[in-house]
Amino acid sequence: MICPLLCGAAGGLHSPAMTEMLRVGSVPYLVGRPLDYGLENDPEVRFSKEVPARLVEGLREGRLDVALVSSIELFRMPGYSYLPGLCVGGRGVVSSVQVFLRRPLDEVESVAMDPASRTSQALVQILLADRPDGPPEYLFPALGEDHRKLASSAWLSIGDRALRDFHAGGTQVFNPSDAWTRTTGLPFVFAAWIVRPGVDIAPHRARLERAHERGRAAIGQLAGQAARTWNLPAKVCEDYLGRECVYRLGPEMDEALKLFGERAGALGLTHPEAIPEPVQA
Repeated sequence: MICPLLCGAAGGLHSPAMTEMLRVGSVPYLVGRPLDYGLENDPEVRFSKEVPARLVEGLREGRLDVALVSSIELFRMPGYSYLPGLCVGGRGVVSSVQVFLRRPLDEVESVAMDPASRTSQALVQILLADRPDGPPEYLFPALGEDHRKLASSAWLSIGDRALRDFHAGGTQVFNPSDAWTRTTGLPFVFAAWIVRPGVDIAPHRARLERAHERGRAAIGQLAGQAARTWNLPAKVCEDYLGRECVYRLGPEMDEALKLFGERAGALGLTHPEAIPEPVQA
């Protein structure tokens, strides 16, 4: 049973230590394992996995205390904080977030958005906002709908399916993470540990740090499992987890998030009063 003290954010900070368990959500993708490894076995954690859009709902509805979730959510509801340093990021190509092209990028008239990730949707809109001929039309299917089957000249896909489809070849792609880094000189933060308003996560910060340490040590094992499951070369999975994805950032994380929020805000994609702050040590 969930302690009723955590069901609302009003009335000051409530430490999850006051409940039976810390309610933690993470993504059901390989990319999250180096950050959440072992949390499912922590007796003081109620751990669940859902697509990013569902994790956002869990935070907003008070079902989750902290979630490894789309970074755009930080700028869509006032009161959030985030754990500095730990994230799912990239400094170039990240194979699990791709825009698959049916025609050259400058000829793309419409993009079908993957409904599972709101951060990647916002990033694509930022990157294509200043095209000489104007941005393309964006199609937003319902969660669970196969956006790849929509009549569009490109489609955005995220997660393990995007990784597999990319390495299967046969389709040209535009990589949003690589484009962001080339144009800004900064890494891109796809997901962060977001803490909902009213929760004091500081006493539990070490628990999430330890999960990352376990995950970092298990990257070779995780890559091997993925290679067998997806019938991909082990080197591909090792490069993805160990080189493409960045799980720890210094002050650049704050700088990258700030710029992302500003550019998303300029397109009307954020809440004007949402100014997230890092959790203080």
